[in-house]
Amino acid sequence: MLEQTLTLILAGGHGSRLQPLTRDRAKPAVPFGGKYRIIDFTLANCLHSGLRRILVLTQYKSLSLQKHLRDGWSLFNPELREYITPVPPQMQTGERWYGGTADAVFQNLYLLRRSGARWVLILSGDHIYRMDYAPLLAFHKQHQSGLTVACMDVFLEQAGQFGILSVDSEGRVSQFQEKPQQPCPIPGEPGRALASMGIYIFSMDQLLDTLEQDHGQEESSHDFGHDIIPRLIETQGVYAYRFGGEAGRVTQDRYWRDVGTLDGYYEANMDLLNPEPSLDLYQPDWPIRTYQVQNPPARTVPGATGSEGIFINSIAGGGAVIKGGSVQHSILFPQVYVGDEAVIHDSILFSGVRVGAGAEIQNCIIDKNVEIPEGERIGFNPDQDGERFTRSEKGIVVVPRGYRFES
Repeated sequence: MLEQTLTLILAGGHGSRLQPLTRDRAKPAVPFGGKYRIIDFTLANCLHSGLRRILVLTQYKSLSLQKHLRDGWSLFNPELREYITPVPPQMQTGERWYGGTADAVFQNLYLLRRSGARWVLILSGDHIYRMDYAPLLAFHKQHQSGLTVACMDVFLEQAGQFGILSVDSEGRVSQFQEKPQQPCPIPGEPGRALASMGIYIFSMDQLLDTLEQDHGQEESSHDFGHDIIPRLIETQGVYAYRFGGEAGRVTQDRYWRDVGTLDGYYEANMDLLNPEPSLDLYQPDWPIRTYQVQNPPARTVPGATGSEGIFINSIAGGGAVIKGGSVQHSILFPQVYVGDEAVIHDSILFSGVRVGAGAEIQNCIIDKNVEIPEGERIGFNPDQDGERFTRSEKGIVVVPRGYRFES
């Protein structure tokens, strides 16, 4: 079944809620976890699940993403009909960009028709999780479903943040509610609900027919969650597949995170620093592949004042140097430099950031190639930080890429 499946990764969203991290890059290309890009997790899932025919539907500010796919993911053999191919809007169905998740797929129906695939797996390129898709595909085939939606269990009080599926005892979907105020619980589990993960497996014929019908609906927003799923529930058999119960190869950490906001992104990174990380990056036979420069090892070294470099409960990428500074509960990407007696707490520093001597940083995200002056303080004065930088709803300060401080 795997060799008869075509995978589409939706990677064209604006990422407006992640500004300024998405000012110059697509959301799936945003760095994550000290060495990765967000899209690496979805691609690694495909790789380890045995999926080898992948189209990445790109759109806004896609250069960084396309370079990453070229440099880090050119590993399949096209002579064996294996590929990871970026597909920007090509105006195949009119002179417009992708206008919704379903429209992005509709504009590439010609690629689906000529693929020869029997099934189509549709994924998002901006979620952090590990999942073996093979059991999901087997579930879809077993139930002879036109559409199967992957779902995760959430507490009922959190369900209003998601698209919620109501199911019967056999897993057949009877209703879909987008961010409901009164969500329906799982049968027999009154405190929990089933939330859509934005992962869909269609039979090819069903997908082609559905998208062509949706294209003719003027009132449709051409979105899978808002339009396609509710319509198919009424007319076809739609089943829910519960994430985390599969007998696949991946260890069941059951972690899934939408990193579409600054706070969601920050918290997902900080999750990696838990004593027992919620997301297992250390399964030997399920590595998260990425592109990385050949850097020297990270190291700590005494500073000019004799202060030792301190590194506590943190992550550091290759080439990071802590010269007499202190880094605690933070994530340093490659080639970060922390100067003498500088203090970094609860922060994420992207590649090439340099922190001057005596500077103090807390609750921050510092984008690439920013040079923090000596003695600078960020994350301590909300009014001052708000005048210069973006602050998230929970008070995380984001310094944009290449920012230059006043002398």
